[in-house]
Amino acid sequence: MRRHRHDFVEKYQGMIAFGYSREEDERSFIAFLQKFSDDDLMQLISRRVSDSEIEDLVDLLTGLMKKHLSEEEYHRHFLKD
Repeated sequence: MRRHRHDFVEKYQGMIAFGYSREEDERSFIAFLQKFSDDDLMQLISRRVSDSEIEDLVDLLTGLMKKHLSEEEYHRHFLKD
């Protein structure tokens, strides 16, 4: 059973652009991150980034989740508990 999905980017017809409106930024943010986390791209880029780049990105994303998600939301939506 699949627990993760990236449906938005598969259906999104708009452009990925930032600065036009909050709504466009939100849609672009979702599409950008889903494209970035594509398995093939992650396999390619993970071998090229430095240890400190990995740490910096993990720290940034973890910090955003701590700031914007409750513990219950973190477990349900990120950990998929």
